[in-house]
Amino acid sequence: MVGGGVRRRPVAARGHAALRTRGGSPPDRQSLLHCLAGIVRPDEGSVSYGQERLDRLSEARLGELRRTDFGVVFQFGQLIPELTVLDNVALPLLLAGTSRAAAQARAGEWLERFGVRGHAGLRPGELSGGQSQRVALARALVTGPKAVFADEPTGALDSLAGEQVMTALVHATRETGTAVLLITHDAQVAAYADREVWLRDGAVHAAPVTVREAARHEG
Repeated sequence: MVGGGVRRRPVAARGHAALRTRGGSPPDRQSLLHCLAGIVRPDEGSVSYGQERLDRLSEARLGELRRTDFGVVFQFGQLIPELTVLDNVALPLLLAGTSRAAAQARAGEWLERFGVRGHAGLRPGELSGGQSQRVALARALVTGPKAVFADEPTGALDSLAGEQVMTALVHATRETGTAVLLITHDAQVAAYADREVWLRDGAVHAAPVTVREAARHEG
């Protein structure tokens, strides 16, 4: 088992790829994402990243990877309410040992890329849902991660805000060569993915065709 009710099967993403999981229950999909991101350990089986087995790493090394190589975006952003927007985005860099001035400068650049630089001095409670998610995306990407794990990133947004968030995410990750693993139940959001994997009866299955091909067949 890889956590929850998900049975062991190989899943791979190399270089830039937008990979979407489909099927299964929401807890199963979330368990898969959390195992792949090193947030929880699988009950059995393995999770490999490069030459490392995440399921065998120390908590210190997993924490280091989450600060440097992995970015995570949750459905509700999970920004720290006491910090300003700028400090929320700068936080991963500060935790990695970057100076405050450099971290804030880098955070400002990413806020600019996501169109929310003008809100840098606000607290998360003063933002709209779409603005909060763009700030969360900036925080996930500010360290230059190799992979971003997005758990229903548009689930709490209306369709227009969701489209804006996904457009910003795809553009930024293609530009930086970052792989994305996306969990969503929204067909419009799923269309942004390059390929998908299915969770069926607790097991992971590679889809036989790409998401775009499947959409053409269904159309």
